Amino acid sequence: MRLSVYLKPLLGFVSLLALANCDETLTSSVVPKPRPVAAAPAPNAYVPASAASQDLARFYQRVERDLQTRGMLRVDGGNHDTPYDADDLARNFEAIAFYSEYPDHAVTAPTQRTDGQLSRWSVPVRVQAEFAPSVAPAAREKDAAEVEAFTARLARLTDHPISVVNRKANFHVFFAGKDDSAYVVQRLKQLIPGISTPSLDLVANPRANIDCLVFASPTSAAPFQFVRAVTLIRTELPDLTRRSCIHEEIAQGLGLSNDSPAARPSIFNDDDEFALLTSHDEKLLTMLYDPRLKPGVSAEDARPVVRIIARELMGQPL
Repeated sequence: MRLSVYLKPLLGFVSLLALANCDETLTSSVVPKPRPVAAAPAPNAYVPASAASQDLARFYQRVERDLQTRGMLRVDGGNHDTPYDADDLARNFEAIAFYSEYPDHAVTAPTQRTDGQLSRWSVPVRVQAEFAPSVAPAAREKDAAEVEAFTARLARLTDHPISVVNRKANFHVFFAGKDDSAYVVQRLKQLIPGISTPSLDLVANPRANIDCLVFASPTSAAPFQFVRAVTLIRTELPDLTRRSCIHEEIAQGLGLSNDSPAARPSIFNDDDEFALLTSHDEKLLTMLYDPRLKPGVSAEDARPVVRIIARELMGQPL
């Protein structure tokens, strides 16, 4: 597993000091061992959660139990009760891949997402999980493994280079809680020097009704090609909701930027019916990175090609 921000302690060195004002010659060949230098604590060393954070965790546990009691947060990926065909797939792809939940939001001031055109990554995606101090060691291990497994799955579905790294990442997945605002602010300013104040505030101090979020950012020179993404997943979330956030936010950060109430079975739907990526969603990701679609293509121009790809994936005649 890979934990991102553990810093290697600085290596100390021993200086040999000359003996001043001494007439005697040092004859012993034994050199005293230098006093061990204590390693600096890791900047994200575990700090137990506060009472407020524990209260929030209990709140999220109640929410998850309530959703599951109502038959939500399904993990079966859809069944005979959720049929869809190529036309459904093409319609949902257009709604989810060509539009954004927050079209006016920009991670940095000069860059902004334009709706109605396809955006995705052209460069390799290097994913790194990073854990703030309030994340318990056992949770770090479990979350890192989930991110690594899901990243490998995304690489297979998209046929795009997507991998987990422990340095030089361009897709940062932060696990942080209510107690970690100062840490998140510091890290975001290091990673994205031009980050806008609204984005910084939203990631560092999300409202209680925000479980997780993602920002994907292009450059002004290539406004439809992402080069950086930041995801925040609350550490107070219970296990299934955390996994759900990993699936949805990383997938959205690849370019499936919207939700649609018509998409079913899908995690790209605000009704929380499904917790984990479904077969429908896998096809959306395959379509997104199909070489017949280019970054910047409009929904209207792409529509005939999208229809062909959807029918191919569903095994329906063209």
